[in-house]
Amino acid sequence: MSAHPSKDLLIELLVEELPPKALTKLDQAFSKVLFDELKRQDLLVSDAHFESFATPRRLGVLVHGVLSEAPPKEVEQKLMPKSVGVTPEGAASAALTKKLNALGLGHLGVRDLLVIGDGKADQLWVKSIQNGVSLEEGAQKALNEAISKLPIPKVMSYQLHQGCELPGWSSVNFVRPVHGLVALFGQDVLPLHALGLSATRHTKGHRFEAKSDVLEIQGAADYEKTLLDQGAVIASYSKRKENIRAQLLASANAQGSGLAVIEDEALLDEVCSLVERPNVLPCQFESAFLEVPQECLILTMKANQKYFPLVNESGKLVNHFLVVSNISPKDPSAVISGNERVVRPRLSDAQFFFEQDKKVTLESRVAGLDKVVYHQKLGTQGQRTARVSAIAHLLAKELQDLGALSAAQVKSVEMAARVAKVDLLTDMVGEFPELQGIMGHYYALNDGYPMDVALAIEDHYRPRFAGDALPRDPVGVVLALADKLETLVGLFAIGQQPTADKDPYALRRHALGVIRIIREKGLNLSLKRLLAETTQAFAGHEPQDGWGVVLESLRGFFFDRLAGALKESGYAAKEIEAVLSLKPDLLTDIDLRLQAVRAFALLLEAPALAAANKRISNILKKSQDPLVPLNTALLGAGAESELFEAMSKTLPQAKSLFEQKKYTESLTSLAPLKASVDHFFDAVMVNAPELEVRQNRLALLTQLHGAMNAVADLSVLA
Repeated sequence: MSAHPSKDLLIELLVEELPPKALTKLDQAFSKVLFDELKRQDLLVSDAHFESFATPRRLGVLVHGVLSEAPPKEVEQKLMPKSVGVTPEGAASAALTKKLNALGLGHLGVRDLLVIGDGKADQLWVKSIQNGVSLEEGAQKALNEAISKLPIPKVMSYQLHQGCELPGWSSVNFVRPVHGLVALFGQDVLPLHALGLSATRHTKGHRFEAKSDVLEIQGAADYEKTLLDQGAVIASYSKRKENIRAQLLASANAQGSGLAVIEDEALLDEVCSLVERPNVLPCQFESAFLEVPQECLILTMKANQKYFPLVNESGKLVNHFLVVSNISPKDPSAVISGNERVVRPRLSDAQFFFEQDKKVTLESRVAGLDKVVYHQKLGTQGQRTARVSAIAHLLAKELQDLGALSAAQVKSVEMAARVAKVDLLTDMVGEFPELQGIMGHYYALNDGYPMDVALAIEDHYRPRFAGDALPRDPVGVVLALADKLETLVGLFAIGQQPTADKDPYALRRHALGVIRIIREKGLNLSLKRLLAETTQAFAGHEPQDGWGVVLESLRGFFFDRLAGALKESGYAAKEIEAVLSLKPDLLTDIDLRLQAVRAFALLLEAPALAAANKRISNILKKSQDPLVPLNTALLGAGAESELFEAMSKTLPQAKSLFEQKKYTESLTSLAPLKASVDHFFDAVMVNAPELEVRQNRLALLTQLHGAMNAVADLSVLA
């Protein structure tokens, strides 16, 4: 236990308004790095912890359990070889004396040192007590480190006020200009320096509502309360966010029964990063604007104004919205009317765009896609639309043959594919790219297209993110698959595969989308054939290395994504590897195979059969002999014939169950082979010197290997 009592340490940087989208990362990094650095220097008690503070104008951390000085510790240090440090007479050499003096240990003699051999020569070591670092020194290092490691999105340079700067400081590079540094250890100011400023106990509160221009923090533990009571600031980011959430809920309920705020954590985070003491106010707009698609109104209110729209119990937008203000006037009417006045032109723009767009049909815009570049190596959006249409047509016909799509739906697929990208040319999507697909849905209905076509236009982008809903209708399913396959095959063909840290075209998301649609919609489509058929739409875009190389790389990419998804679903790594190493062509079979592997692994015979399977795999890999058909006449008596007879009884049943997709039963039916397989390897030398005998035994093992690995590679379980 340290002889020094612990106290609270407060450090705050008072800055100009920080970038709202970066505030949470800056907050977390500043607090954690500073705390970790104090811990590394042994300046914290065992149960020390910290609270972080972040508002638009400050980054702060309060560390509980900080020592004024780190406890001394015993250290061992290697000095030099004994032959260098000790004279033949046993006295300290000049080199040793100089070294000890430099370390402040000149009072020690040779007898006070340790002699430790390192295998080559004896070395002199010294054991000493090293004083701990002072808090002033350690906190300065920690503060410097915390500032240097801030994830600053963009650095700006600024000049310090004359007379404020420390010697050597006139200009500073930081995320925003810093106007104050607070550093308190208990009740005392800790003399730290940063960004050209010296620490004090003075800070500022809310720009407009603080009780005084300068706030004096009496002690580290008083910081949060002083800011709240005197400065009108909720310093804790998490507490301020929950305060906003509670106010939004209460205000929504006050506007009418059943009204609710649309959940949007990203917007809540951004607004929390814009205010220091939030005040939620109710506003409204003219109900005539509700004739515009609600997605347009919601997006313009959120993206442009940071407002919180309200919806009723049916999820329909109402003409009320909530504003999070940074001021709390006694009469809020001016603030409310000001926000209502500001939002009106935005909604009017959305209304204008919608009305103008409806005057031009989707079909009449199709030709315009030929003027929009998709990718310099893959042509225009018009050419891309033609490829997606061709792929969608092949998919629709295949699913029609499987009974999963009607003739009318095939026709709808072709209509939807032709106009799916046309809304990119509309004024509304030009202003709000996030509405692509959604606006196509509305404009398709306006033009008289069937509902399944309209839904497909919106849904072919789905899933847009992890956990997003899949297309709602079979027509949308086909179009979504076609669109994603065209993207993947096309970009892989021109060498635009994702790298470890970059995926500018979101190809990982597209691959996961294909996987989810096929698996969750139960589509018995061959992945290999899907990819091969997709290449037919790319005439004139043949890759340099040929389609075979590209498709093999793309299949591997799919299975890598699938492995990650399965791991998140709770399957074990060995189970996933056993199944995916075979690269099953039907993704709808994957779960059945995984369940079969899990059941097989529970059998008493599983370890032995898995080990035998691994042994067989190794034998077959190393063999240089060509494969020949099995000749039963060459089978030896005893173990060899016994294994063949056991296989003759077991394998037909396993094959029949496999073909019925009863994978669990197929694998477990192999259990009776254990005794015969064990006996075979105990009694038979596979690599017999006689060529015919050796090849025949390899043929027998090849049959067994194929049957054992039909569902999964059992050798992985060994």
